[in-house]
Amino acid sequence: MTEGFDPKSLITTVFVPSAIFGIGQGAGAPVVALLARELGASVPVAGVVVALVALVALGAVIGDLPAGSIVARLGERRAILAGTALGTVGVLVSLTAWTPAVLAAGAVLTGFANAVWGLARQSYLAEAVPIERRARAMAAFATMWRLGFFLGPFLGAGVIHLVGVRGGLAVQAVGVVLSGVLMARAPDLGRRTDAGTGERTHTSLGTILRRHRRLLGTLGVGSLLMGAARASREAVLPLWASHIGLDAVTVSIVFGIGGAVDLLCSYPAGQLMDRYGRRAVAVPSLLVIGVAFLILPVADDLASLAAVAVVLGIGNGLGNGVIMTLGADTAPPATRAEFLAAWRLTHDTGMFVGPFAVGAVATLSLAAGALTVGGLALLGAACMFRFVPRYSPWPRRTLEQVAPAEPALHNVTSTLGHVCVSDCSSPKVGDWTSSASTPPTSGR
Repeated sequence: MTEGFDPKSLITTVFVPSAIFGIGQGAGAPVVALLARELGASVPVAGVVVALVALVALGAVIGDLPAGSIVARLGERRAILAGTALGTVGVLVSLTAWTPAVLAAGAVLTGFANAVWGLARQSYLAEAVPIERRARAMAAFATMWRLGFFLGPFLGAGVIHLVGVRGGLAVQAVGVVLSGVLMARAPDLGRRTDAGTGERTHTSLGTILRRHRRLLGTLGVGSLLMGAARASREAVLPLWASHIGLDAVTVSIVFGIGGAVDLLCSYPAGQLMDRYGRRAVAVPSLLVIGVAFLILPVADDLASLAAVAVVLGIGNGLGNGVIMTLGADTAPPATRAEFLAAWRLTHDTGMFVGPFAVGAVATLSLAAGALTVGGLALLGAACMFRFVPRYSPWPRRTLEQVAPAEPALHNVTSTLGHVCVSDCSSPKVGDWTSSASTPPTSGR
């Protein structure tokens, strides 16, 4: 990307579609568990209900496996169209579900589509936006999604009041279609080619996982734990609200309150990351989320549950865009889409494992499930504190400082402001760190 980058060019092709997509997600998120209950999942198996919510994330995990290759081969625009078509089918299956099993199938399809759609959007921003504006662009993108997610439950509550619980999924279906059509208008960016053959290069996910195993096994664990904590909010809050006797409309309103606070904290997170570094938001975000889950079991009425939703909103908002930004920081330009697929796999695995773990524990006690997620969030904060400076140091370290910190990076040379292993044509190229990304002066 050139120095003449105009952020206004992203408004109608990235930011507005993100808000519309968020509206649909916000309307649908609170009702999946409730619809599962309506379809016959009993209160004693609340853990199974939570697991049904987690199936959306399972679909995302499955989708991450081929998503990198899909985006690399098709380009962002065509990948978005494919994801939109599949996502529409998934939501419609859930909307018309007559058993929990059919609902689960629709949730998996929706999650698969979200993986392709989400990776295409992240890859587009990582390539299109100069690094000195990266965190703010990622935060703005996520903020628009959060704006939609804030409005979605209120719109969903109105439709639910008119047609029942399935109304939330109807809103989601409209959001998926409209946002996909709008973002598909974005032009495909030039794909990077092999220096020797001039042909487009594609790297398998297995190769990426081996090549970056150290990064994914350390910083990736923090990403996984953050995903677990975030996704569990969408499962635990509705179930706890039902446990204390609140109805579906009230649950949607509580979600909306939490989303409002989330939104207020979202864009400033990008400003903080660009100024103070990624750790400055990753660690506080997980600490606040952890505390919120630890105090959830004492919420026994609407007011106290709303207070917990507010605390969760603060924590989630503080972490706005941090996973996407860390992925962009550490992605090798030549295999960006494939690497981001592996990176998203860590977070999306957490999005599945978190609610599923809550479900397993909740078969005995929903309160114990909430406490479990709180503990995982605190563990994630410790992981981020330890490993973010290694892979995304701030202020950006010199080459001499980075090389000793990552033994896999050796024989490193600097060319035109970005760092690469000396034999870049080798299939065994070492890990890249954030210092391997183009520095702000390059204007990429």
